[in-house]
Amino acid sequence: MQRKGRIILHIDLNSFYASVEQVYNPDLRGKAIAIAGNPLERRGIIITCSYEARALGIKTTMNVGEAKRRCPELVILPPNFERYRDSSKRFFNLLREFTTLLEPVSIDEGYLEITKLTENKHALTIAHEIQDRIWSELSLPCSIGVAPNKFLAKTASDMKKPMGITVLRKRDVPKILWQLDVIDMHGIGSSTADKLYSLNIKTIGDLAHADEHKIRSVLGKNGERLHQRANGVDNREVDPNSIYDTKSVGNSTTLPKDISDLQTLRQTIEKLSTKVAERLLAKRLAGTTVIVHIRDADWHNQTRSKTISNSVQSKEEIFDIAWLLFQKHWDESPVRLLGVTVSNVMDKKETTKQLSMFNFEEYVKEEPIIALIDKMEKKFGKGAIQRGIDIPKSSNYLANSSLSKDFLDDHKE
Repeated sequence: MQRKGRIILHIDLNSFYASVEQVYNPDLRGKAIAIAGNPLERRGIIITCSYEARALGIKTTMNVGEAKRRCPELVILPPNFERYRDSSKRFFNLLREFTTLLEPVSIDEGYLEITKLTENKHALTIAHEIQDRIWSELSLPCSIGVAPNKFLAKTASDMKKPMGITVLRKRDVPKILWQLDVIDMHGIGSSTADKLYSLNIKTIGDLAHADEHKIRSVLGKNGERLHQRANGVDNREVDPNSIYDTKSVGNSTTLPKDISDLQTLRQTIEKLSTKVAERLLAKRLAGTTVIVHIRDADWHNQTRSKTISNSVQSKEEIFDIAWLLFQKHWDESPVRLLGVTVSNVMDKKETTKQLSMFNFEEYVKEEPIIALIDKMEKKFGKGAIQRGIDIPKSSNYLANSSLSKDFLDDHKE
């Protein structure tokens, strides 16, 4: 590892939920266990499982019934989110003892920049110390990637699980990564992979050598970023303040059975839009992009979005756009999962309405009210009359869109 460049660790707790359960109940150690929802409903899919279960063919997202058929001795437990959140908090507190240059990215993983620490100690020595302490103090297994940037560190941490430590240098990229299928690259899902395949880009090496303008024409700015990653380039900093950035607020649900009834699907999207609106309100956020997620009975996923000039926050606005998106892109296949997300969010106070020929009339109607407020303020003082109540940000569950986002609150001062 070159001392002049950055040295970044990506630390990933292995099979986190299952590992935490084994910590709280040592009798489960060495056994095939899985964390799942209600096994009596089709919502009961495997969230995660121990490595003992994986060795027997159990996989994440597998139906509980199928998992039990494959492995009758499988121990299935309901999720205990408070327990996982507590373990996560102790994990990140331990990492902060090494450096404040820590960026939590989910409940069980984060980046550390240790460049300055390596002036007195080798990077691998530090990685082993971290792994040993997490195991000895928390009894949690982890894998660590050591690299000059975040993309390579994340890629490296996935290479040896559980309890692996892997170094991945930029010069290793052609030998180690380029022969892999693009779907195996961090940051590429099935939809993006299909678009790359359509361009005859099948491997990470193909992506690295492809014409950048051609990729951008199909994938936009994300295509440019993926092209750079395929060449081992990633200039993102390890940013401790990223925990304060909320980029999107969403909600999804797995239906009890495959649904093709339009009215039921409409009601589901309306409920999801209401939940998203409540969370946006609780966080005092609004966004300009509405996204609909559709998963059919065969696990084919569709994600469709619409970006508008005016930010949205209300359930009516979100639902109107989400429902139009769904109707436009649904192929009438039975639906297994639906999701609604509002992204490109910002503080409501920072959003500005763009006047157009379609909405200027609503502002014209407000002019008499504005004039009255100005008149009252001249008499009683600036701020005496307020057009609305500034609701403080909520700290309750409404402000939280998922456990993976909730954990971030534990890291904010």
